[in-house]
Amino acid sequence: MMREASVAVCISLALMLPIFSGDAEAQELYKYRGTDGEWMYADRPPQDRRTVEIRALNAVQVQPTVTVFHRLVGREIRLFAQNDFYAPVEVELTLDELRNVTLPPPEQSLHFVLEPQSETLLLTFDALEYATSPVIAYHYRYLPGDPESRHQPDQPYRAPFAVANSHVISQVFPYATTHMTADAHYALDIVMPVGTHIYAARGGTVFEVASTNFRGGLDAAQDGAAANLIRILHEDGTYSVYAHLNWNTIRVNPGDIVERGEYIADSGNTGFSSGPHLHFAVIRNAGMQPMSVPITLEGPNRTAIVPKMGSTLTAY
Repeated sequence: MMREASVAVCISLALMLPIFSGDAEAQELYKYRGTDGEWMYADRPPQDRRTVEIRALNAVQVQPTVTVFHRLVGREIRLFAQNDFYAPVEVELTLDELRNVTLPPPEQSLHFVLEPQSETLLLTFDALEYATSPVIAYHYRYLPGDPESRHQPDQPYRAPFAVANSHVISQVFPYATTHMTADAHYALDIVMPVGTHIYAARGGTVFEVASTNFRGGLDAAQDGAAANLIRILHEDGTYSVYAHLNWNTIRVNPGDIVERGEYIADSGNTGFSSGPHLHFAVIRNAGMQPMSVPITLEGPNRTAIVPKMGSTLTAY
């Protein structure tokens, strides 16, 4: 979930801030009976002429973001960063062009860690007194998480479904079919029917939710961004991600504090997915690089078990 933005600003002493706008994307949802009589939801109509209910969906969720902006105070140009996440965020700033302003010292770091829900002063430039309008051009990347965080859970993770239920692990380290990137290296894929209740494997603060997608498929480029998910920040600075969740079933919002074992959503088949399952991973920011970490899960009598592909996982 690396994000990047580029900004080129010509700043005059009569400062005007840029305005950004965007349109909400509308989707259509098709509801109809399947061949077995069950209700089906899809982003395209069935091929036959069965009765179909069509609903217009408007994406009204406001996703958190990080914005770098400037303010003029006298002859000072101050760069700030606004962090909307309920989690710390690392920002990497690149200065592409500086004209008619004082330069930052060579030892000035351009990596910053923003506190959750905060506005942070990054840099201050002085406009040269007898120069023409100063120019500052920059771009930045950001990634949730503090790069100083280390994975230090105080107990094994709870299996993320109802106690006394069991489901098969279809993919986990060291075997990988689709888990080819660092953020998925140690992720678990757990096969389960659509609508299975999902419970928090560890407590923390919800900082990102996507809940209005209903499409799933095998095209990574097209379907990858269409997964419903929850990200929960833990007290050690790592976070858990629960992905491929069912449409319109997420029961938490950014800023909510959830307890271990709390019911948070239903499983589904949204996003880049070959079939109904839950994708679960614990991730740390390893310096502008999201990296999954190995975990243990709670077994019988509070033992710690290492997840294995093809094994049956039971929640205790």
